[in-house]
Amino acid sequence: MIQFLDLKSLNNALREELVEAATRVIDSGWYIQGEFLKRFEEEFSIYTGASHTVGVANGLDALTLTIRAWKELGKLKDGDEVIVPANTYIATLLAVTENNLKPVLVEPDENTYNLCPEKVERALTAKTRLILPVHLYGQLADMRAINRIAERENLLVLEDCAQAHGAQIDGRSAGNWGDASGFSFYPGKNLGALGDAGAITSNDAELVSMIQALRNYGSHEKYKNLVQGVNSRLDEIQAAMLSVKLKYLQAQTEARRRVASLYMNGIKNPLIKLPLGSDVDVMKHFSHVWHLFVVRSEVREKLVHHLNASGIQTLIHYPIPPHQQQAYASAEFYNKSLPTTERIHREVLSLPMSPIMTDSEVQSVVEACNAFSVDA
Repeated sequence: MIQFLDLKSLNNALREELVEAATRVIDSGWYIQGEFLKRFEEEFSIYTGASHTVGVANGLDALTLTIRAWKELGKLKDGDEVIVPANTYIATLLAVTENNLKPVLVEPDENTYNLCPEKVERALTAKTRLILPVHLYGQLADMRAINRIAERENLLVLEDCAQAHGAQIDGRSAGNWGDASGFSFYPGKNLGALGDAGAITSNDAELVSMIQALRNYGSHEKYKNLVQGVNSRLDEIQAAMLSVKLKYLQAQTEARRRVASLYMNGIKNPLIKLPLGSDVDVMKHFSHVWHLFVVRSEVREKLVHHLNASGIQTLIHYPIPPHQQQAYASAEFYNKSLPTTERIHREVLSLPMSPIMTDSEVQSVVEACNAFSVDA
């Protein structure tokens, strides 16, 4: 079976360095908010180009705490509207509703699956205060157009970078386009910890200071609490793991791009729609990092069965859109008609994607895709 993502083998390649880093943390006797966290925060700021990084417990907290910090600073308030792509993972919406703000779901660009600036324009109201673009599958949303809208309307921009570590537009990286950005280092991400982990990047020192307090019980100084915070701290072990893995991220990104290129050039089956957003003529200024390689098929279930029978594991990101989730049954957007999003969620299928896939494995996936027919 060709695994969708072989994390064990991926991490085994770095085992010696990871064990050494973990040993240094253990021997230090300091396990929360120490030198390893400080070092990773500095390294990740250099990597993204942002002035500041704040390590937190996970990607959801990265988004939630940023919005909460803006509320504490008086830049957002209960009931404000937040524009989000309708086809995102539910975590994006959870960060909004947890802060008592109102998500306004906008249909994506069907070629890139990212937030469509023209549809953002149509969704603006007098209550809009924040745009939350999600860089889905490893490709940045059109941040130039989104930022122009935000600047004109005096709106905040929060990037959801959970799938886009290292993605760029004209050399400017994910995490350095919005007023702030949230990253996930969930183990399966392009930059993955060995457990849950996340971070916030920003060039706004005042915002960063508030987030640093919020992640630590609302305190900058022990036993002095400025606000009602939470416990959401990126621990020393995970920070050390991430420092090791960050060194290899660019090489692994290039390996992902090679796999994607082989897929793009090799899969010729008309029943399988390739990701058009990766077309160099369409997105020549955008640098894709291929967290996922997502195809579409109107006969997805048959395709899944065929690939599984061919020894190829696939996943669906995501089978149920947020506006159809029971968690939001009382929301006004529940079961709203969003035909583009619903069609995408019915058709998308993620093929195996990993920086350690061999050419032979990729070729097996290509051959299985090309052998697929509805009559098979």
